[in-house]
Amino acid sequence: MRNQYDVIVVGGGPAGAATSGLLSMWGRRVLLLEKEKFPRYHIGESLIPGVMPVIRELGAATALEQLGAQRKNGVTLIWGPSPEPWTIRFDEIATSAPVDDSAPRPYAYEVKRAEFDNMLLTHSRRLGTTVVEEAQVREAIFEGDRCTGVRYSPAHSDDMIDVYAPLVVDASGQSKFMGRRFGSVDWHPDLKNLAAWTYYQGGSRLEGDDAGNIVVEACPPGWLWMIPFSDDTCSVGFVAPSQQFATSDLAPADLLYQQIGETRTIRRLLSGAVEVAQVRTAKDWSYTCERMSGPGFLQVGDAAAFIDPLFSTGVMLALKGGSLAAHAVHRILDAPDTEAELLHSYEKEYHAVLDVVIDFVRFFYDQNKEVEEYFAKARDLIDPEAERKARDDFIVLVSGLAKAVEGWQLQQ
Repeated sequence: MRNQYDVIVVGGGPAGAATSGLLSMWGRRVLLLEKEKFPRYHIGESLIPGVMPVIRELGAATALEQLGAQRKNGVTLIWGPSPEPWTIRFDEIATSAPVDDSAPRPYAYEVKRAEFDNMLLTHSRRLGTTVVEEAQVREAIFEGDRCTGVRYSPAHSDDMIDVYAPLVVDASGQSKFMGRRFGSVDWHPDLKNLAAWTYYQGGSRLEGDDAGNIVVEACPPGWLWMIPFSDDTCSVGFVAPSQQFATSDLAPADLLYQQIGETRTIRRLLSGAVEVAQVRTAKDWSYTCERMSGPGFLQVGDAAAFIDPLFSTGVMLALKGGSLAAHAVHRILDAPDTEAELLHSYEKEYHAVLDVVIDFVRFFYDQNKEVEEYFAKARDLIDPEAERKARDDFIVLVSGLAKAVEGWQLQQ
Protein backbone atom coordinates (compact mmCIF):
# COMPACT_ATOMS: atom_id res chain seq x y z
CA MET A 1 0.00 0.00 0.00
CA ARG A 2 1.32 3.45 -0.94
CA ASN A 3 0.43 4.96 2.44
CA GLN A 4 1.78 2.12 4.60
CA TYR A 5 5.26 2.39 6.11
CA ASP A 6 7.31 0.62 8.76
CA VAL A 7 7.80 3.86 10.67
CA ILE A 8 6.51 7.42 10.45
CA VAL A 9 8.68 10.19 11.90
CA VAL A 10 7.12 13.58 12.60
CA GLY A 11 9.80 16.28 12.39
CA GLY A 12 13.05 16.62 10.44
CA GLY A 13 15.35 18.22 13.00
CA PRO A 14 18.37 16.36 14.44
CA ALA A 15 16.23 13.91 16.45
CA GLY A 16 14.00 13.04 13.51
CA ALA A 17 16.85 12.90 11.02
CA ALA A 18 18.91 10.61 13.27
CA THR A 19 16.00 8.27 14.01
CA SER A 20 14.88 8.04 10.39
CA GLY A 21 18.40 7.81 8.99
CA LEU A 22 19.40 4.87 11.18
CA LEU A 23 16.17 2.99 10.56
CA SER A 24 16.48 3.52 6.80
CA MET A 25 20.09 2.37 6.93
CA TRP A 26 18.87 -0.84 8.58
CA GLY A 27 16.39 -1.46 5.78
CA ARG A 28 13.19 -0.06 7.24
CA ARG A 29 10.67 1.83 5.09
CA VAL A 30 10.47 5.25 6.75
CA LEU A 31 8.35 8.32 6.03
CA LEU A 32 9.47 11.62 7.56
CA LEU A 33 7.07 14.58 7.61
CA GLU A 34 8.59 18.02 8.19
CA LYS A 35 6.44 21.13 8.45
CA GLU A 36 9.08 23.55 7.13
CA LYS A 37 11.21 23.78 4.00
CA PHE A 38 14.88 23.11 4.69
CA PRO A 39 17.28 24.74 5.16
CA ARG A 40 15.59 26.75 7.87
CA TYR A 41 16.94 28.88 10.71
CA HIS A 42 17.31 27.41 14.19
CA ILE A 43 19.09 28.40 17.38
CA GLY A 44 21.30 25.98 19.34
CA GLU A 45 24.55 26.30 17.43
CA SER A 46 27.22 25.05 19.83
CA LEU A 47 27.71 21.28 19.75
CA ILE A 48 29.46 19.08 22.30
CA PRO A 49 31.53 15.94 21.67
CA GLY A 50 28.65 13.70 22.73
CA VAL A 51 27.08 14.25 19.30
CA MET A 52 29.99 12.67 17.43
CA PRO A 53 29.32 8.97 18.16
CA VAL A 54 25.86 9.28 16.58
CA ILE A 55 27.25 11.27 13.64
CA ARG A 56 29.67 8.41 13.05
CA GLU A 57 26.94 5.79 13.55
CA LEU A 58 24.98 7.52 10.79
CA GLY A 59 28.01 7.63 8.54
CA ALA A 60 27.72 11.42 8.39
CA ALA A 61 31.15 12.45 9.70
CA THR A 62 32.47 13.37 6.24
CA ALA A 63 29.34 15.37 5.43
CA LEU A 64 29.77 17.28 8.69
CA GLU A 65 33.42 18.02 7.97
CA GLN A 66 32.48 19.30 4.51
CA LEU A 67 30.35 22.04 6.09
CA GLY A 68 33.59 23.78 7.03
CA ALA A 69 32.27 24.52 10.51
CA GLN A 70 34.40 25.98 13.28
CA ARG A 71 36.07 23.29 15.33
CA LYS A 72 35.30 23.55 19.04
CA ASN A 73 37.98 22.24 21.40
CA GLY A 74 36.54 23.36 24.70
CA VAL A 75 34.57 25.83 26.79
CA THR A 76 35.77 29.09 28.33
CA LEU A 77 33.83 30.31 31.34
CA ILE A 78 33.74 33.43 33.45
CA TRP A 79 31.76 31.89 36.27
CA GLY A 80 32.09 31.82 40.06
CA PRO A 81 33.56 34.37 42.49
CA SER A 82 36.71 35.01 40.43
CA PRO A 83 36.41 37.41 37.48
CA GLU A 84 39.16 35.55 35.61
CA PRO A 85 38.21 33.22 32.73
CA TRP A 86 38.84 29.50 33.12
CA THR A 87 38.88 26.95 30.34
CA ILE A 88 38.30 23.23 30.02
CA ARG A 89 39.42 21.39 26.89
CA PHE A 90 37.61 18.27 25.80
CA ASP A 91 40.77 16.36 24.92
CA GLU A 92 42.12 16.65 28.45
CA ILE A 93 40.19 13.49 29.23
CA ALA A 94 41.80 11.65 26.31
CA THR A 95 45.09 11.46 28.21
CA SER A 96 44.14 11.74 31.87
CA ALA A 97 40.92 9.73 31.99
CA PRO A 98 39.93 8.20 28.65
CA VAL A 99 36.27 7.34 28.23
CA ASP A 100 37.03 5.00 25.33
CA ASP A 101 40.62 4.25 24.35
CA SER A 102 39.60 3.53 20.75
CA ALA A 103 37.64 6.76 20.25
CA PRO A 104 39.09 9.85 18.57
CA ARG A 105 40.19 12.66 20.86
CA PRO A 106 37.02 14.52 21.85
CA TYR A 107 36.06 17.65 19.94
CA ALA A 108 32.93 19.25 18.53
CA TYR A 109 31.85 22.07 16.22
CA GLU A 110 30.18 25.47 16.25
CA VAL A 111 27.60 25.18 13.47
CA LYS A 112 25.03 27.23 11.64
CA ARG A 113 21.99 25.12 12.40
CA ALA A 114 20.38 25.78 9.02
CA GLU A 115 23.40 24.11 7.40
CA PHE A 116 23.85 21.38 10.01
CA ASP A 117 20.20 20.34 10.18
CA ASN A 118 19.89 20.39 6.40
CA MET A 119 22.97 18.17 6.15
CA LEU A 120 21.43 15.64 8.55
CA LEU A 121 18.06 15.62 6.79
CA THR A 122 19.71 15.27 3.37
CA HIS A 123 21.83 12.43 4.73
CA SER A 124 18.71 10.66 6.02
CA ARG A 125 17.14 11.02 2.58
CA ARG A 126 20.25 9.53 0.97
CA LEU A 127 20.00 6.59 3.37
CA GLY A 128 16.52 5.90 2.01
CA THR A 129 14.07 7.92 4.08
CA THR A 130 11.10 9.35 2.18
CA VAL A 131 11.14 13.00 3.29
CA VAL A 132 8.10 15.22 2.70
CA GLU A 133 8.78 18.85 3.57
CA GLU A 134 6.14 21.53 4.17
CA ALA A 135 3.85 18.80 5.47
CA GLN A 136 1.64 19.93 8.34
CA VAL A 137 0.73 17.01 10.59
CA ARG A 138 -2.80 17.65 11.80
CA GLU A 139 -3.46 14.75 14.13
CA ALA A 140 -2.45 11.29 15.15
CA ILE A 141 -4.66 8.43 14.05
CA PHE A 142 -5.63 6.06 16.85
CA GLU A 143 -7.42 2.75 16.84
CA GLY A 144 -8.48 2.35 20.44
CA ASP A 145 -5.50 3.38 22.53
CA ARG A 146 -2.96 2.53 19.82
CA CYS A 147 -1.44 5.06 17.45
CA THR A 148 -1.55 3.64 13.93
CA GLY A 149 -0.57 6.64 11.82
CA VAL A 150 -0.99 10.37 11.25
CA ARG A 151 -3.06 12.71 9.11
CA TYR A 152 -1.24 15.55 7.36
CA SER A 153 -1.74 18.33 4.81
CA PRO A 154 0.81 18.68 2.01
CA ALA A 155 2.28 22.04 1.08
CA HIS A 156 -0.18 24.81 0.20
CA SER A 157 -3.16 22.50 0.37
CA ASP A 158 -6.14 21.83 2.60
CA ASP A 159 -6.22 18.22 1.50
CA MET A 160 -5.76 15.57 4.15
CA ILE A 161 -3.60 12.50 3.64
CA ASP A 162 -3.67 9.54 6.01
CA VAL A 163 -0.51 7.47 6.40
CA TYR A 164 -0.06 4.39 8.54
CA ALA A 165 2.74 2.52 10.30
CA PRO A 166 3.18 0.11 13.22
CA LEU A 167 5.17 2.84 15.01
CA VAL A 168 5.12 6.65 14.95
CA VAL A 169 8.07 8.67 16.26
CA ASP A 170 7.25 12.17 17.48
CA ALA A 171 10.30 14.33 16.76
CA SER A 172 8.23 17.49 16.35
CA GLY A 173 10.48 19.62 18.56
CA GLN A 174 8.91 22.13 20.90
CA SER A 175 5.58 21.65 19.16
CA LYS A 176 5.39 18.54 21.39
CA PHE A 177 2.84 16.84 19.13
CA MET A 178 2.11 13.89 21.43
CA GLY A 179 2.95 15.64 24.68
CA ARG A 180 0.25 18.22 24.09
CA ARG A 181 -2.25 15.55 23.12
CA PHE A 182 -1.78 13.68 26.38
CA GLY A 183 -1.10 16.69 28.62
CA SER A 184 2.09 15.08 29.87
CA VAL A 185 4.35 18.15 29.75
CA ASP A 186 5.96 18.84 33.14
CA TRP A 187 7.40 22.37 33.23
CA HIS A 188 10.40 23.24 35.41
CA PRO A 189 9.44 26.61 36.95
CA ASP A 190 12.93 27.29 38.35
CA LEU A 191 14.29 27.16 34.77
CA LYS A 192 11.72 29.50 33.26
CA ASN A 193 14.09 31.62 31.24
CA LEU A 194 14.09 33.80 28.15
CA ALA A 195 16.87 34.31 25.64
CA ALA A 196 17.68 37.31 23.46
CA TRP A 197 20.46 37.06 20.89
CA THR A 198 21.98 38.55 17.76
CA TYR A 199 24.96 38.12 15.42
CA TYR A 200 28.16 40.12 14.95
CA GLN A 201 30.90 40.10 12.35
CA GLY A 202 34.51 40.93 13.14
CA GLY A 203 36.02 41.53 16.53
CA SER A 204 38.52 39.02 17.91
CA ARG A 205 38.62 35.47 19.23
CA LEU A 206 40.35 33.61 22.00
CA GLU A 207 43.92 32.63 21.22
CA GLY A 208 45.29 29.44 19.72
CA ASP A 209 43.35 26.20 20.09
CA ASP A 210 40.72 28.05 22.14
CA ALA A 211 39.65 30.23 19.22
CA GLY A 212 36.58 28.05 18.58
CA ASN A 213 35.50 27.79 22.19
CA ILE A 214 32.09 28.95 23.25
CA VAL A 215 32.50 31.70 25.85
CA VAL A 216 30.01 31.64 28.72
CA GLU A 217 30.06 34.70 31.01
CA ALA A 218 27.96 35.07 34.13
CA CYS A 219 25.69 38.13 34.32
CA PRO A 220 23.69 37.45 37.50
CA PRO A 221 21.00 36.27 37.56
CA GLY A 222 21.60 35.28 33.94
CA TRP A 223 24.49 34.63 31.58
CA LEU A 224 25.84 35.52 28.16
CA TRP A 225 27.14 33.27 25.41
CA MET A 226 29.45 34.01 22.50
CA ILE A 227 29.73 31.34 19.79
CA PRO A 228 32.36 31.94 17.06
CA PHE A 229 31.75 30.64 13.52
CA SER A 230 34.19 29.94 10.72
CA ASP A 231 32.95 32.85 8.57
CA ASP A 232 34.11 35.59 11.01
CA THR A 233 30.63 35.97 12.52
CA CYS A 234 29.55 35.03 16.00
CA SER A 235 26.33 34.50 17.91
CA VAL A 236 25.92 36.46 21.14
CA GLY A 237 22.99 35.96 23.46
CA PHE A 238 21.71 36.64 26.96
CA VAL A 239 19.71 34.13 29.01
CA ALA A 240 17.95 35.16 32.20
CA PRO A 241 14.79 34.44 34.17
CA SER A 242 11.74 35.56 32.20
CA GLN A 243 10.84 37.79 35.12
CA GLN A 244 13.98 39.86 34.62
CA PHE A 245 12.91 40.68 31.07
CA ALA A 246 9.31 41.30 32.16
CA THR A 247 10.23 43.76 34.93
CA SER A 248 12.98 45.59 33.05
CA ASP A 249 12.33 49.04 31.63
CA LEU A 250 14.41 48.01 28.64
CA ALA A 251 13.31 46.14 25.55
CA PRO A 252 14.96 42.69 25.20
CA ALA A 253 17.39 44.01 22.59
CA ASP A 254 18.49 46.89 24.80
CA LEU A 255 18.81 44.57 27.79
CA LEU A 256 21.06 42.35 25.71
CA TYR A 257 23.24 45.32 24.71
CA GLN A 258 23.40 46.49 28.32
CA GLN A 259 24.55 43.09 29.52
CA ILE A 260 27.21 42.89 26.82
CA GLY A 261 28.47 46.30 27.92
CA GLU A 262 28.82 45.10 31.51
CA THR A 263 30.91 42.04 30.66
CA ARG A 264 34.68 41.92 30.54
CA THR A 265 35.67 39.13 28.19
CA ILE A 266 32.81 39.18 25.67
CA ARG A 267 32.86 42.97 25.44
CA ARG A 268 36.59 42.83 24.71
CA LEU A 269 36.15 40.16 22.04
CA LEU A 270 33.40 42.20 20.36
CA SER A 271 35.50 45.35 20.18
CA GLY A 272 35.35 46.54 16.57
CA ALA A 273 32.66 44.02 15.61
CA VAL A 274 29.55 45.07 13.67
CA GLU A 275 26.07 43.75 14.44
CA VAL A 276 24.78 42.04 11.29
CA ALA A 277 21.33 40.76 12.29
CA GLN A 278 18.25 41.78 14.22
CA VAL A 279 17.84 40.66 17.81
CA ARG A 280 15.75 37.52 18.24
CA THR A 281 14.06 36.25 21.37
CA ALA A 282 12.75 32.87 22.49
CA LYS A 283 11.37 31.29 25.63
CA ASP A 284 13.86 28.85 27.10
CA TRP A 285 11.30 27.23 29.39
CA SER A 286 12.59 23.83 30.39
CA TYR A 287 10.19 20.89 30.48
CA THR A 288 10.06 17.11 30.47
CA CYS A 289 7.26 14.97 29.13
CA GLU A 290 6.55 12.53 31.94
CA ARG A 291 5.10 10.18 29.36
CA MET A 292 7.40 9.65 26.39
CA SER A 293 5.75 6.69 24.72
CA GLY A 294 2.62 4.64 24.40
CA PRO A 295 1.15 1.89 22.24
CA GLY A 296 2.42 2.55 18.73
CA PHE A 297 4.44 5.72 19.41
CA LEU A 298 7.39 7.33 21.19
CA GLN A 299 8.78 10.85 21.58
CA VAL A 300 12.35 12.03 21.08
CA GLY A 301 14.43 15.22 21.18
CA ASP A 302 12.63 18.42 22.16
CA ALA A 303 9.33 16.58 21.70
CA ALA A 304 10.35 14.57 24.78
CA ALA A 305 12.15 17.26 26.81
CA PHE A 306 13.89 20.61 26.57
CA ILE A 307 16.65 21.37 29.04
CA ASP A 308 18.14 24.81 29.70
CA PRO A 309 20.80 25.62 27.04
CA LEU A 310 23.55 26.41 29.56
CA PHE A 311 25.68 23.39 28.58
CA SER A 312 24.67 23.15 24.91
CA THR A 313 23.11 19.72 25.45
CA GLY A 314 20.12 20.13 23.10
CA VAL A 315 21.54 18.62 19.91
CA MET A 316 23.35 15.93 21.88
CA LEU A 317 20.12 14.85 23.58
CA ALA A 318 18.35 14.92 20.22
CA LEU A 319 20.92 12.78 18.43
CA LYS A 320 21.49 10.31 21.26
CA GLY A 321 17.76 10.12 21.84
CA GLY A 322 17.28 9.52 18.13
CA SER A 323 19.76 6.66 18.20
CA LEU A 324 18.09 5.14 21.26
CA ALA A 325 14.66 5.51 19.62
CA ALA A 326 15.87 3.93 16.39
CA HIS A 327 17.29 0.91 18.21
CA ALA A 328 14.04 0.50 20.18
CA VAL A 329 11.85 0.77 17.08
CA HIS A 330 14.06 -1.61 15.08
CA ARG A 331 13.83 -4.25 17.79
CA ILE A 332 10.09 -3.79 18.24
CA LEU A 333 9.47 -4.25 14.52
CA ASP A 334 11.38 -7.52 14.68
CA ALA A 335 9.55 -8.70 17.81
CA PRO A 336 6.25 -6.82 18.31
CA ASP A 337 5.51 -8.63 21.58
CA THR A 338 8.49 -6.83 23.17
CA GLU A 339 7.03 -3.36 22.52
CA ALA A 340 5.80 -2.58 26.04
CA GLU A 341 9.04 -3.72 27.66
CA LEU A 342 11.28 -1.90 25.20
CA LEU A 343 9.31 1.34 25.39
CA HIS A 344 9.50 1.17 29.19
CA SER A 345 13.27 0.72 28.93
CA TYR A 346 13.47 3.60 26.45
CA GLU A 347 11.68 5.98 28.82
CA LYS A 348 13.71 4.81 31.82
CA GLU A 349 17.01 5.46 30.05
CA TYR A 350 15.87 8.82 28.69
CA HIS A 351 14.69 10.06 32.10
CA ALA A 352 17.89 8.87 33.78
CA VAL A 353 20.02 10.98 31.43
CA LEU A 354 17.73 13.99 31.73
CA ASP A 355 17.87 13.79 35.54
CA VAL A 356 21.66 14.09 35.50
CA VAL A 357 21.64 17.04 33.12
CA ILE A 358 18.90 18.90 35.00
CA ASP A 359 20.54 18.32 38.40
CA PHE A 360 23.84 19.71 37.17
CA VAL A 361 22.29 22.73 35.43
CA ARG A 362 20.41 23.63 38.61
CA PHE A 363 23.56 23.34 40.72
CA PHE A 364 25.65 25.32 38.24
CA TYR A 365 23.18 28.22 38.18
CA ASP A 366 24.47 29.15 41.64
CA GLN A 367 27.17 31.44 40.32
CA ASN A 368 28.79 32.03 43.71
CA LYS A 369 30.40 28.61 44.16
CA GLU A 370 34.10 27.96 43.75
CA VAL A 371 35.14 26.18 40.58
CA GLU A 372 36.17 23.10 42.58
CA GLU A 373 32.60 22.81 43.89
CA TYR A 374 31.28 22.46 40.34
CA PHE A 375 33.87 19.76 39.73
CA ALA A 376 32.85 17.95 42.91
CA LYS A 377 29.18 18.04 41.93
CA ALA A 378 30.00 16.45 38.58
CA ARG A 379 31.84 13.68 40.44
CA ASP A 380 28.85 13.10 42.72
CA LEU A 381 26.59 12.70 39.69
CA ILE A 382 28.65 10.52 37.37
CA ASP A 383 31.62 9.14 39.32
CA PRO A 384 30.67 8.51 42.97
CA GLU A 385 33.51 5.95 43.27
CA ALA A 386 36.00 8.72 42.39
CA GLU A 387 37.68 6.77 39.59
CA ARG A 388 38.75 10.03 37.92
CA LYS A 389 39.86 13.46 39.04
CA ALA A 390 36.90 15.73 39.83
CA ARG A 391 37.99 18.14 37.07
CA ASP A 392 37.93 15.26 34.58
CA ASP A 393 34.44 14.32 35.75
CA PHE A 394 33.32 17.88 35.02
CA ILE A 395 34.82 17.72 31.52
CA VAL A 396 33.32 14.31 30.82
CA LEU A 397 29.88 15.49 31.94
CA VAL A 398 29.79 18.78 30.00
CA SER A 399 31.21 16.97 26.95
CA GLY A 400 28.21 14.64 26.88
CA LEU A 401 30.59 11.69 27.24
CA ALA A 402 29.67 10.57 30.75
CA LYS A 403 28.48 6.99 31.00
CA ALA A 404 25.23 8.39 32.45
CA VAL A 405 24.83 10.25 29.15
CA GLU A 406 27.00 8.38 26.65
CA GLY A 407 26.01 4.86 27.54
CA TRP A 408 22.32 4.85 26.65
CA GLN A 409 21.42 1.19 26.42
CA LEU A 410 18.04 -0.45 26.08
CA GLN A 411 17.53 -3.07 28.75
CA GLN A 412 15.42 -6.12 28.12
